[in-house]
Amino acid sequence: MIDAIAAVRAAGDDDLDVLVIDDGSPDGTGAIADQLAATRPWLHVLHRNAKEGLGRAYLDGFRWALARDYDQVLEMDCDFSHDPERIPALRAAVANGADLALGSRYVAGGGVRDWGLARRIISRGGCLYARLILQLPVQDLTGGFKCFDRRVLEAIALADVRAEGYAFQIEMTYRARLLGFGVVEVPIIFADRVAGGSKMSRRIVAEAAWRVPQLRWRALRGRIPRRG
Repeated sequence: MIDAIAAVRAAGDDDLDVLVIDDGSPDGTGAIADQLAATRPWLHVLHRNAKEGLGRAYLDGFRWALARDYDQVLEMDCDFSHDPERIPALRAAVANGADLALGSRYVAGGGVRDWGLARRIISRGGCLYARLILQLPVQDLTGGFKCFDRRVLEAIALADVRAEGYAFQIEMTYRARLLGFGVVEVPIIFADRVAGGSKMSRRIVAEAAWRVPQLRWRALRGRIPRRG
């Protein structure tokens, strides 16, 4: 974690703050983050009492950022699967007019490393499945390396977002598009995590499979806000 925080900070400008979200990790992550934050005014720690899933953690992080005066809000994994050196490209895309910039594995210049065939098929197939059902012109819908203009997060009804895992990433992009925000894909190379295990599980894949058509159904019936 320490190396990842340092790399994120090195890749950004002086105005880039870092928020670590800790769900009471038994390995002492929260305590280490608190010690680091004590001498680094740009580093912040959000402690949550229980593990409620990846989506809840992201939403709490978004709310924390919106309560302050940040113009852009980035999300990324803290295990070097998302290369911190791509942060400037994502931020530049938003600064130049995009509302949401996605770190994309599936556009020209993007890709993955150290994945087996089965995982590649699941990832590409999941993106294609969501793209077709939701009618979205986005190649990589399940990635978690993103930069939001704060206006996007202010407009999305965060309290209504229920998805977790890959479905959470799909839902946030879908809601942004329904509200008329512009989405661009910035190429990244996704490397399998250096530490820890993969987030991939049967439950996460199954949730994405049923959540995607549910999102489409709710949008068609006006249950998800949209522009016009």
